[in-house]
Amino acid sequence: MDFYNTEYYENRELSWLKFDRRVLDEARDKTIPLLERLKFVSITSSNLDEFFMVRVASLKDMVHANYKKRDIAGMTASEQLEKINECTRKLVTLQYSTLNKSLMPLMAENGIKIITRYEDLTKDQEVYIEKYFYDNIYPVLTPMAVDSSRPFPLIRNKSLNIAALIRKNGDKEEEFATVQVPSGLSRLVEIPDDNENVFILLEQIIEKYTDKLFLNHEVICASPYRIMRNADFTIDEDEASDLLNEIEHKLKMRQWGEVIRLEVEDSVDKRILKYLGEKLEITDKEIYKIQGPIDLTFLMKLYGINGHDNLKYEGYTPRPVPEFAEGGSVFDIIKKGDILMHHPYQSFDAVVNFIKEASCDKDVLAIKMTLYRVSGNSPIIAALADAAENGKQVFVLVELKARFDEENNIGWARMLEKAGCHVIYGVVGLKTHSKIAMVVRREEDGIKRYVHLGTGNYNDSTAKLYTDCGMFTCSDVVGEDASAVFNMISGYSEPESWNRLVVAPIWMRDKFLKLIEREEKNATNGKKAHIVAKMNSLCDRDVIAALYKASAAGVKIELIVRGICCLRVGIKGVSENIHVRSIVGNFLEHSRIFYFYNDGNEEVYMGSADWMPRNLDKRIEIVFPVTAEKLKKQAMHILELELADNVKASVLKTDGTYEKKDKRGKSPVNSQWIFCEEAISDSPEDNKIYKERLFKPLTEFNR
Repeated sequence: MDFYNTEYYENRELSWLKFDRRVLDEARDKTIPLLERLKFVSITSSNLDEFFMVRVASLKDMVHANYKKRDIAGMTASEQLEKINECTRKLVTLQYSTLNKSLMPLMAENGIKIITRYEDLTKDQEVYIEKYFYDNIYPVLTPMAVDSSRPFPLIRNKSLNIAALIRKNGDKEEEFATVQVPSGLSRLVEIPDDNENVFILLEQIIEKYTDKLFLNHEVICASPYRIMRNADFTIDEDEASDLLNEIEHKLKMRQWGEVIRLEVEDSVDKRILKYLGEKLEITDKEIYKIQGPIDLTFLMKLYGINGHDNLKYEGYTPRPVPEFAEGGSVFDIIKKGDILMHHPYQSFDAVVNFIKEASCDKDVLAIKMTLYRVSGNSPIIAALADAAENGKQVFVLVELKARFDEENNIGWARMLEKAGCHVIYGVVGLKTHSKIAMVVRREEDGIKRYVHLGTGNYNDSTAKLYTDCGMFTCSDVVGEDASAVFNMISGYSEPESWNRLVVAPIWMRDKFLKLIEREEKNATNGKKAHIVAKMNSLCDRDVIAALYKASAAGVKIELIVRGICCLRVGIKGVSENIHVRSIVGNFLEHSRIFYFYNDGNEEVYMGSADWMPRNLDKRIEIVFPVTAEKLKKQAMHILELELADNVKASVLKTDGTYEKKDKRGKSPVNSQWIFCEEAISDSPEDNKIYKERLFKPLTEFNR
């Protein structure tokens, strides 16, 4: 069999659009509270923005460079753009149909009203809006007319603007003008009302009063618009004398990137559209006429309005990690045995406290860690700065190339340097995506290394929203590996071998391929063989081909892939033994967990890497084995429950589409809710759902 046959693979970008469709499907689910559904509409928009700025932009660059190489599904860049355009338009149409026909009427029924036409305002509301315009909006606006002395201005990426055609009083010649909708003002303007929450959008107010910005002119027509620019950039790190300054320069250049998408309201005047198309140098294929407000990310703000708790889920507060619940020294607790944490069901405070305690512990000599994305007011950053000021040796790798977090990370890097930390900005040619922290401590019996390894970033904010796993250990062999990782990062030394850790880009690909091949050989020899893998994305051709080969040999393969999946299921003789599911729920599934049956000697790995070429070949990633039996069972339980999910899981079908599991006659299993219940329970075994065993443990699958 040719397991690399392009017919056996799904295009990466089209698979991603299917993921965004699954996100939108949550907004269309009538069993979900209204404000939760609005969140998913907002997330769909935010996802599409990044998709265009990075992935579509990259494909356009390939077309400009006359790049003809085909992807793993056999498509050229031009063919991908054609198909993306077709699929995206269908997705956007469905998104606005969902909003206009379903969600907006439901909002009105529940006392939340967004006025979409200025004509629908009452006289009292008009008076309020006029005063609001002059008091709050007018002083901030900068109208820009375009003529021979004033060239077409820079339109900033993702900014919302109002385009207008104006004419001097008594003159016949039309002129183009534009005004940026201020990003510093709330886009949702609430109008006082005793009975309901009434809003109007900021751009509607500006559009209504455009004539006040161009005195002695007639405003012929006006309409909102928004552009998307190519936000991806490459850096020649070998030539960059100062990486930090080079990235700062590239960030400024993002505002000048090629325009790849123009959004306008469906009612836009043809003359405005023609003018924008010419000035922005785009074709009709890159213009999206929107049947509603442009950029629906503002809907996320509605989630925070008061008085509508009945329209959202009851909030969940992460529970303390049981091992740390009684208090005491973090280091004494870790010494008792390895600890596995499951966020956000369990609190991320344990990780924050690990760094905090290390920063002021007189016996701690050094703290070393990698930072990829951190929160805006990070307690970990503050603790690292305190540690340096307390005389500890602090080494931090701050990855400046973390896309869309570059500016934030530059600020943190400079702050840490000022505090006395030793900061490096990454490794030339690679992104450092690994999640590792090490504390070196002097103790009675010598130097001890305490290590935290994780699947998610050291971000206390996203740790409440993303599902991730982390492990504490003071194992000597893991400590040796952790030291080797930091020496490799700071000094370019490559260890000949590792005790436990699996590190990319040099060693990880081969390790995973060998683990898959071992299951294949066991199946070939008539033994039971089983692989379960949970990740964000699967698009590496060698890994998929290895999975196909293992499936053909009889290995049972179960994949939990949240987003991109380039593997196809149900191909005769190729992938009949492979099952794929995607879970989209209240939390963002982010953990990576890999299980191999290994002829009964089960192995479990966790880490920062997906099965993607960039993770295996172009990043520093760490995958670590979970060896303690208790922890291994905890990790396997996560997989068990997610394989049993029949509420939030969508299953990949042979035709490439996804559908929710049919749960008629079955008890509903929502894995995220059950994880919450188990975290709340003092003992998971006391939990009613756990007792009923609505899911099979992996050990039963393998009997």
